[in-house]
Amino acid sequence: MKQQAPRNAYPLQPPRERGTGRAFALAALMHVLLLLFLYHGIQWQNSTPAGAEAELWTATPEAPAPQPVVTPPTPRIKVAPTPPVRNEEADIALQQKKRQQEAAAREALLDAQRAQQLKAEQEAQARRAQLAAQQAAMLAEQKAAQKQAEKQVEKQAEKLRQQQLAAQQKLEQQKLEQQQKLAQQKQAQLEAQQAATKAKAEAAAKAKAEAVASAKAEAAAAARAKAAAAAKANAKLDQERRTRLAQMQGLAGGGGDSSGEGLAKSGTGSGSGGNAASPGYPDKVRRRVKPFITFAGDRAGLVTVVAVRCTPSGDVLSASVTRSSGNSGWDQSVVEAIRAAVPLPPDVDGRTPPNITITFKGS
Repeated sequence: MKQQAPRNAYPLQPPRERGTGRAFALAALMHVLLLLFLYHGIQWQNSTPAGAEAELWTATPEAPAPQPVVTPPTPRIKVAPTPPVRNEEADIALQQKKRQQEAAAREALLDAQRAQQLKAEQEAQARRAQLAAQQAAMLAEQKAAQKQAEKQVEKQAEKLRQQQLAAQQKLEQQKLEQQQKLAQQKQAQLEAQQAATKAKAEAAAKAKAEAVASAKAEAAAAARAKAAAAAKANAKLDQERRTRLAQMQGLAGGGGDSSGEGLAKSGTGSGSGGNAASPGYPDKVRRRVKPFITFAGDRAGLVTVVAVRCTPSGDVLSASVTRSSGNSGWDQSVVEAIRAAVPLPPDVDGRTPPNITITFKGS
């Protein structure tokens, strides 16, 4: 909003006075009269009365005519006349009257001057008041116009702020909607990934279960074969022992029973083969297999004994649990770790023992 232009394009000027010429003329006239009074007063005081001359004649009484006597004539005496007292008092009174008149004239002149000065001051004060009123009015108008302009500017600024706020809110709403869409997309992707992972895990678990079942079946078959072979071997050993015992009894010629029993007893205490591992070899195998155990459950108190058949180069032919820990997951993890740790380390003779029995503890 444009501000209103001032009424006058030129700077403020006081109004022209009325009667200024008459005031100056009256002041000049009063000064002239005052000067005339002063001049006449000074001249009257400096004038001296002119002297007067008079001749005095004295009259003599008539006497009888005597002899004429010739007498010399008397000289003339000039006597200065004395001014009468009445004229001097009149002059004094006149002088006093003139002084009073002059004082009255001066007082009148001073009164006129004071009145003129007072009038001029009043007029100047009135002009100043009028000028101050005009300035105050103009200042009030300017302030009002400025306030109006400020209000208009504030309204425009408030309107602009409202528009900016609305635009910002709209932008934030759009950003929020975009974020929600992205979150929904991410959630859908995450759900799809979780579903795929779950399907993969289920497939892996199924395959693992099938592998475990197959391994268990293989282990059971191997155990059965091993048990059959062991039974066959034990039967063969028993037969051999009986044969040796019979031979010994025959050589002894039907000796006492006590010696035969003692041999039998001593024969039952043997039975270890020539392919036994060294005492520290099971710990060596445990250190090799332990990093491959992937069991994530609680291992406290879990103890599993595993029988392993190996080739001389360390390849695992079979691994079966001879004593379970009661946790099939832990047992299966140990068996898988043994298979993953191939080749197994060699023993002190540079070869892997063919039959190894190892105990694995969870803690």
